[in-house]
Amino acid sequence: MSSKPAMNDELRERIIAQPDVILEDQDLMRALIAANERAMGGNIVDLRGIAMDRLEARLARLEDTHRSVIAAAYENLSGTNQVHRAVLRMLDPVDFEDFLRDLGGEVAQILRVDSVKLVLESVQSADDPAVRRLGDVLSVAEPGFIEDYLTAGRPGPTRQVTLRQISEGEERVYGATGEYIRSEACLLLDFGRGRLPGMLVMGSEDPHQFSPQQGTDLLAFFTGVFERAMRRWLS
Repeated sequence: MSSKPAMNDELRERIIAQPDVILEDQDLMRALIAANERAMGGNIVDLRGIAMDRLEARLARLEDTHRSVIAAAYENLSGTNQVHRAVLRMLDPVDFEDFLRDLGGEVAQILRVDSVKLVLESVQSADDPAVRRLGDVLSVAEPGFIEDYLTAGRPGPTRQVTLRQISEGEERVYGATGEYIRSEACLLLDFGRGRLPGMLVMGSEDPHQFSPQQGTDLLAFFTGVFERAMRRWLS
């Protein structure tokens, strides 16, 4: 019996000339290993095959991790660019009315949220003509409202940034559009000593846009810029 394998001579010469082609083909290598295991029989433990299976599984996990890291980095960069663009747009207006109009318009569009509302605590009534003239972006609430809203009436410290999913937006914050809001980012605003706090609320119809598991660094930066812009108007 001849020991020469029954293989086309041309194919055999090509494989000998370019063995890397086989080594780089995962499906072909698996087929060769499986054929080798069948040839050895079921009573022989192939340690090399076991080691290769483990290496392949580890490589697959590393590739998944690599893709996840790249996706997270891209998302982070995209979020950073969004916030920077929103900040630049927010600093453009030269009067408060334009500032508020842009907040509910172009700034909201850049941040890809469905609603942006500014809530200010004041002893002044929300029905005051001067307040109503500033548009529907601004809401005026009684002192203590913001803390109750952020903590849902439960005792505990208030955070600078609160991300949460909700069943419906509070009408006193969102107005008539609140029934469509399913998640929100609440930014607590400190306007300085002797002034009542404020709150900037970003609402989304997507229940997954804001959730407590997400990072808040970018929104904390946005809060700091917004506080400084508001102090300029309040002064």
